[in-house]
Amino acid sequence: MPTSSSAHLELLAPAKNADFGIEAIKHGADAVYIGGPAFGARAHAGNDIADIARLAAHAHRFNARVFVTLNTILRDDELEDARRLAWQIYEAGADALIVQDMGLLQVDLPPIQLHASTQTDIRTVEKARFLGDVGFSQIVLARELSLDEIRKVGAGTTATLEFFVHGALCVAFSGQCYISHAHTGRSANRGECSQACRLPYTLEDKQGRIVAHEKHLLSMKDNDQSANLHALADAGIRSFKIEGRLKDLAYVKNATAHYRQLLDKIIDDAPEYSRASSGRCSYSFTPRPEKTFNRGSTDYFVNGRQPDIGAFDTPSFSGEVSGEISKVGPDWFEIESSETFANGDGVSYMARGKKLAGMRINTVQPANNGWRLFPNEMPEDSSELRSGMAVYRNRDQAFERLLEKESARRLIDVNMVFGETDVGFCLTLRDEDGVEARASIPHAKEAPKDPEKSLHLLREHLAKFGTTDFKADNIRLEISEPWFLSASTVNGLRRAAVEQLVAAREAARPRLPRAMPVEPPAVYPEQELSYLGNVFNAQARAFYEKHGVSLIADAYESDTVKGEVSLMITKHCLRYSYSLCPKEAKGWVKGVNADPMTLVNGKERLTLRFDCKACEMHVIGKMKKHRSIAINVVAPH
Repeated sequence: MPTSSSAHLELLAPAKNADFGIEAIKHGADAVYIGGPAFGARAHAGNDIADIARLAAHAHRFNARVFVTLNTILRDDELEDARRLAWQIYEAGADALIVQDMGLLQVDLPPIQLHASTQTDIRTVEKARFLGDVGFSQIVLARELSLDEIRKVGAGTTATLEFFVHGALCVAFSGQCYISHAHTGRSANRGECSQACRLPYTLEDKQGRIVAHEKHLLSMKDNDQSANLHALADAGIRSFKIEGRLKDLAYVKNATAHYRQLLDKIIDDAPEYSRASSGRCSYSFTPRPEKTFNRGSTDYFVNGRQPDIGAFDTPSFSGEVSGEISKVGPDWFEIESSETFANGDGVSYMARGKKLAGMRINTVQPANNGWRLFPNEMPEDSSELRSGMAVYRNRDQAFERLLEKESARRLIDVNMVFGETDVGFCLTLRDEDGVEARASIPHAKEAPKDPEKSLHLLREHLAKFGTTDFKADNIRLEISEPWFLSASTVNGLRRAAVEQLVAAREAARPRLPRAMPVEPPAVYPEQELSYLGNVFNAQARAFYEKHGVSLIADAYESDTVKGEVSLMITKHCLRYSYSLCPKEAKGWVKGVNADPMTLVNGKERLTLRFDCKACEMHVIGKMKKHRSIAINVVAPH
């Protein structure tokens, strides 16, 4: 409801559940995205309708919004359940649905705004324009786009552009990864990704020679666009999205507060931008995104291809480099460090074979140039700890304790005018969004014994907003002379005015409008769709036929695709990572034939083929005959 004509910049935070979403709002999110009871792309992050309603009620107090994920592809027999769920979500007060399956656009949806999920794989101007033309108001661009590509997309569509700025990176183009379904029967497009990308692989060349041994070659560092926010805004991004519906609460608080402060600085310095919701946040901690789960940081392809985007050594959280081992004892070790350590900290180190190992610290004692740390358990092989070894801290107990408490407050500025009426007094409140409310009381006008003290107490009591969402920005007294009013009288008048303001704010808050598709129906940019189109039901097929597609293959999840196909398409390229890229001419490794290459994990062999024209790597494989139902993954996504 901010009414500025400048462009709103929206901070969009993840919500594992309603309580996490409420904390995200408290810490500065303009919007949160959350899974409903079913059909969300994180199967283990579902929430019931009552919780969505509770979250929406809290968010709307600050004109923040709630987007609900309905972004899996759907079987024919699921469409009716999804349609009914969409109506329940709308009636609960949610502001938008995040959608992947185009079949939903063919059914009777409520008049709720639609957002195109990252799973729709938006990399081109043509695709973005098409999605805007068929009724999507906001579209999530592919994480792999550069600033120039984002700028071109923005110029070619009227839809609001959303972009991931923080958190885990899927190595594949979203919606174009089928390796989980092929190997385990659990489809990433249906919210059940088994994260084969986080497993260790050996990389072989065409002759079977080893290029890399037991590395996490498909595991990316985590996204961090902190340094690029202004450039992204200038390129057309209006919604800045934090990944993490499976992350813990400390991560959500920390990341949200970090990006809130960065966006506020941009908005305060640039009049062309404005905030997308109401209220300012104060924090009891200093945001430090490196303190909560991450795999290192990269800005991925925003500024072009970078040489160091992979988290090849480990897909787990190693933490910050915090010191170097100087001495090892029987049940302790000393580190040289300028950091302050505390009992309960977690530390990690790279053990033999480049395997990440860790331990919890029971006791910390000062030592020469650092600390003596007594872990809960020393490594079985004490020689794993040796002088000169880097030590990382992956749990800062003091920082975590700060985030376990109430760590933020969000308040809306209010201008107050206290005045007189013929029969008493009135109080007018006008908030930062221009919403106004007024309350009055009949009251005798009595002269106080101490006029100066009376005015001071009047201001003091008017400013006491307590646990409400408001704080006094300015108090103006429009009275002919000081009058005597008791504290209870002023407090009652203020409470009545606040009740009126809350009601006025809710009445003034519009629901987001649903974008209407253009007529005649927009033509899809391609006439043929392979299994990569993810068409899994008859309504999706009818949608694409209506929009000019003449040949439509079934989704990979239909299990009709035979033989070897691209199970993963990615802009990450292992030829580039190992200096074998012919376009870059970074120095060929003598005797290594780089095309094709092979990824090996146990008995599993995946062929790598390289599309140099598109600058893409394809991971080739086929459906396993006997797919297991689970896969062992070492770290959460």
